[in-house]
Amino acid sequence: MKVLVIGGGGREHSLVWKIAQSTEVSKIFCAPGNPGISELAECIDISSDQTSLLCEFAVKEDIGLTVVGPEAPLVDGIVDLFSKHNLKVFGPDQKAAILEDSKVFSKLLLRKHGIPTADFKCFDDHNQARRYVLSREAPIVVKADGLSKGKGVFVCKTNDEAIQAIDSIMNDRVFGNAGDQVVIEECLTGEEVSLLAFTDGRTIVPMESSQDHKTVYDGDKGPNTGGMGAYSPVPIMTSELYSVVEKEILVPTVHAMNKEGRPYKGIIYIGLMITSVGPMVLEFNVRFGDPEAQVILTRMKSDIVPIMLATISGGLDNVDLEWHPQASVCVVMASGGYPGQYDNGREIKGLDSLKNQEGISVFHAGTKSENGKVVTNGGRVLNIVACGGDIKEAQKKVYEAVSKISFEGAHYRRDIADKAIK
Repeated sequence: MKVLVIGGGGREHSLVWKIAQSTEVSKIFCAPGNPGISELAECIDISSDQTSLLCEFAVKEDIGLTVVGPEAPLVDGIVDLFSKHNLKVFGPDQKAAILEDSKVFSKLLLRKHGIPTADFKCFDDHNQARRYVLSREAPIVVKADGLSKGKGVFVCKTNDEAIQAIDSIMNDRVFGNAGDQVVIEECLTGEEVSLLAFTDGRTIVPMESSQDHKTVYDGDKGPNTGGMGAYSPVPIMTSELYSVVEKEILVPTVHAMNKEGRPYKGIIYIGLMITSVGPMVLEFNVRFGDPEAQVILTRMKSDIVPIMLATISGGLDNVDLEWHPQASVCVVMASGGYPGQYDNGREIKGLDSLKNQEGISVFHAGTKSENGKVVTNGGRVLNIVACGGDIKEAQKKVYEAVSKISFEGAHYRRDIADKAIK
């Protein structure tokens, strides 16, 4: 079977890496891919937002399975288009992808169906949002409604910070139309956990837990990013807690989408806060997380392709998902200045030193080939992943690996997985 993976970041590199291990796959294409992906797949010069061209390519090449990495094509309806051409595509359709496309929709869905989440109000008027903030006590959370590459959530320690967030979202339009509405909600405290699951709309198969590190600096300081690192598993996610999340959140959410006439197939990603009163939903994503995919897929023992095909066909009840007992830690190496302004074109040195090193994977994110060299081409440049017997061993291995790679201005957090070890 030929497989097409859409996207060109670290998440897509880890997906290609995992799919390449499948006995059912004869060839992998990736659009647009990156230099790391090109070692495992044929990269096609079509961007992830060119859905018509991607569909034409899939028809022409008789692609047996298409896997959509980023959220934007899903929100734009790529699954609907591919399905019209009888192509098997992994991911939710446009009606179901609203779960990530609109935080207003998802919060109202949670409230309507009694699924635990923070108290909130939604606003499409800038002045009303400001007045509401002034009537509340900080800390307070301000969220842009639409897609904002993981950067549209502001955890504000003061009312002034919250008003600045509203101004930048609704007045300055830093996220464009994604800032037409905002959600303002109470600030939950506890431990954050990312829980992903496969679902065919009837059966839910949860994956192992992971924890993302969103802010750019050590100690969870600085602005939000797309993610600076992750680890799996999360010690707080006991089997008892898994059962609670499944019963109170996962199952009710999938049922709620069915009741709303938006049946959900694909990956459902739930960002959780484990509070003193139990788990609560922070957000939904409709695809693999990035960098959560990198730590989850390096721990997945089962062949992922039959699971994806069963998700599409509605046969997940016949699937077993097995895991390696090891732990996994991912450190993101970013360009200096990210998530603000940064320079591209910096030569990356040391990549060959980590090739074929057991328990170490290097997933390219923002890279490109230039004059026979690999250079930086984005904010998040590389994902270095290490597996070990436990989190402490994996953390030690990953930072040893990171020390062997260099490029001008490289920035990374030095505390990824410290919470798990403490």
